[in-house]
Amino acid sequence: MYSERLQNVSVLGAAGKMGSGILLLTAVEMADLSFKPENKDITYVLNAIDVSPKALNGLMEYLKVQVKKIAEKKTVQLRKLYEHRADLIENEEMINQYISDVLAIVHPVTRLEAAYDSYLIFEAVNEDENLKVKLFSQIDNNNPHTPWFFTNTSSVPIYIIDNKAQLSGRILGFHFYNPPAIQKLAELITTSQNSPEIIDFAKTFAKNLRKVIVPSNDIAGFIGNGHFMRDILYAVSEVEHLTKNMTFAEAVYCMNKISQDFLIRPMGIFQLMDYVGIDVCQFIMKVMAPHIKDEKIHCDLLDTLMSLQVKGGQNSDGSQKNGILKYEKNKPVAVYDVNVKDYVAITTFQANCDEKLGKLPDGHLPWKNAVNLKNKHEVFSKYFNNIKSMQTLGSKLALYYAQKSKAIGLKLVSDGVAHNNDDVNTVMLTGFFHAYGPINEYV
Repeated sequence: MYSERLQNVSVLGAAGKMGSGILLLTAVEMADLSFKPENKDITYVLNAIDVSPKALNGLMEYLKVQVKKIAEKKTVQLRKLYEHRADLIENEEMINQYISDVLAIVHPVTRLEAAYDSYLIFEAVNEDENLKVKLFSQIDNNNPHTPWFFTNTSSVPIYIIDNKAQLSGRILGFHFYNPPAIQKLAELITTSQNSPEIIDFAKTFAKNLRKVIVPSNDIAGFIGNGHFMRDILYAVSEVEHLTKNMTFAEAVYCMNKISQDFLIRPMGIFQLMDYVGIDVCQFIMKVMAPHIKDEKIHCDLLDTLMSLQVKGGQNSDGSQKNGILKYEKNKPVAVYDVNVKDYVAITTFQANCDEKLGKLPDGHLPWKNAVNLKNKHEVFSKYFNNIKSMQTLGSKLALYYAQKSKAIGLKLVSDGVAHNNDDVNTVMLTGFFHAYGPINEYV
């Protein structure tokens, strides 16, 4: 059943950042299946579907480089895999053969018709509900194999796509985190219409890809973006309060520093917003808003930034585009002040803001030193006790932020988005690389 479903697969949006990673992981899994004796008579096909021939050419080069890296880490396995090949002696020969075997499965195409023969469709196109429905409907209406659809949506409720495309439960959310080839987390979003077979397949696929799978109920935004979007909204509300006593640029800098340094996160909330893309964050909130009745999921600041063409996001080489923060060598050097409609260099106000915030609490560790601690509970208990004992602006803002983050996590559980506290923490620890979960005893 598992091997048969993976016999012919298509990835929509294959040349994009998410699609390319999904394609890479799927290509390797399919190739490894093809080597098993019981599958020797199966021909595996993986259609890489995208609208741009140029992007598909770049995709194939990306695959070649990435598969080589994977092969170099499994030379012992390759020796066993190719033990019947007398012509392959050196490791390099086996690595090159493995690259060739994996890439032979991939068929780069620009026509959607290639998916008409697939048993499984991965979708990683733009976060556009209507586009997804259109593509799924067209494939399903022309595909005789009753295919399954795995959408990478990070916010659109699955049941809506299912109903509009009339897929009768043959779709679920398989939300890879960016970048899929590296990130260990995948959110599995199922509906009441899903069969046990499609869910079991998804879990097996995730296990074979060595992903940490966290189940999420089918509520807009799911766990990851459900927490992240509300985190943004809180940070922006604090910026508004701070602007009573400082400039907008200074307030943004302060809250970014609070979330990164005081709360020991890999990047500040506004840097993370830029990384994802201001346009993407705005869209996710628009998707979530109609489905969240007891909260206002809307951010005027995002609307303002978009109207000023301040979008963030990343360049094709992975470097950070300017957003609410301006970057040099991927490090923030200025803040976009919406009042003056220009970037203000951080060096012009940094010392003054740092003085207002006060020193970092005793026991502070940089994120890179804290994330892999063995005695996290002891360290963070002491650290937050120190925060509570301080009366500085920075310590108060940090404590309020941590308490709000915890409240957001608890509400995701009480609202039925997450099954339990641990699932919320796993998403934030694994998908967002936080050093500690938001639902904790520290605050």
